[in-house]
Amino acid sequence: MKQFDAANNIQDLQYFGEFGGVNPSISDSSTYTFLSAKTMFDTFEGNTEGCYLYSRHSTPSNLYLSEALAQMEGTESANVTASGMGAITSTLLQLCKSGDHIVSSRTIYGGTYAFMKNFLPDFQVKTSFVDITDLEIVEKAITENTKVIFCETVSNPLLEIADLKSLAKIAKKHGVKLIVDNTFSPLSISPQILGADITIHSLTKFINGSSDAVAGVVCASSQFINDLKDVNSGACMLLGPTLDSLRAASILKNLRTLHLRMKKHSENALYLAQQFESDGLIVKYPGLKSHHQHELFNSMMSEEYGFGGLLTLDVKTVEKANELMELMQKENLGYLAVSLGFYKTLFSASGSSTSSEIPEAEQKTMGLSPGLIRMSVGLDHDIKRTYEKMKWCMEQVHVLEKVLS
Repeated sequence: MKQFDAANNIQDLQYFGEFGGVNPSISDSSTYTFLSAKTMFDTFEGNTEGCYLYSRHSTPSNLYLSEALAQMEGTESANVTASGMGAITSTLLQLCKSGDHIVSSRTIYGGTYAFMKNFLPDFQVKTSFVDITDLEIVEKAITENTKVIFCETVSNPLLEIADLKSLAKIAKKHGVKLIVDNTFSPLSISPQILGADITIHSLTKFINGSSDAVAGVVCASSQFINDLKDVNSGACMLLGPTLDSLRAASILKNLRTLHLRMKKHSENALYLAQQFESDGLIVKYPGLKSHHQHELFNSMMSEEYGFGGLLTLDVKTVEKANELMELMQKENLGYLAVSLGFYKTLFSASGSSTSSEIPEAEQKTMGLSPGLIRMSVGLDHDIKRTYEKMKWCMEQVHVLEKVLS
């Protein structure tokens, strides 16, 4: 059996531009013409292939990117959206109706948490937030109304690892869908191969890699993607989270180098994590043997892409975190900014930024320290130089005490 190789699958896709260009032509139209009225009618009914109707439904540029991402995740099909949240919300609303129930990891992106906790109850859809690493608790939370188990492969921001094979078995046992947000670990982990039904990404992050676009994708079976785009009942069609063609074309170009970038992100993050740990700091990174789920990640990963570009550093208080991040930015070590996957290191105090939608009491319960700094480690050429400068910053703000020789 041929081994699944996401990077080769992406590289093997070849699209010619309209005039023989090495990049596919960008469709800069919101609507499309038909030579016959019958073809237009047939397209509305979904009975024609290769015909485009209206850009909210589909465009050539979006289909090129969708096909590449389906190849990356090993799914039959995919549909790109205007944001990662557009992908998540459309998927959940497609699957869950009034009276339905979701079992979700408690440690997820704050926007996803807020959607489930605050928005969905108005539609009579309830969510149980659980410790996704405790499989017994996950299974006990499932009810007769449960439609979805939702998790992140690597959780935001605590970097907990979901046992996707085991979760997939539980999902199949109870006839529910396993939805996995794989934003933190593209290429490193392929949820579909491990049994996930639907894989979601915020393309804004590592996949695009240049912090100049917002986009998302749903990777799934052809049937589910067609359901999402159905003109009468599809969430992506009717809610309108449409990705602009120009952005789709730009992201497709950047996707071609993802395999190179992920290797460097992972290499740099592992080096910093090892150095910080040897300095006695409270650091969490799946590549460290001290991470309690290191072996689990190792068993699921594609080794050549490493353990990812995210690490956390706990300096106990938000005041100390802010002081350190401001100094690191001043010293040109990165940016005090949310998001991830940029060529430059990005750092933020998660409790007061990307996880701020989660109430403080619940942050405490899940172990989210107010002084937790999430670092998306960049593509620094000389990571040893970066570490020395970061260490100097930590000494200045007394996160580390300077050792006098």
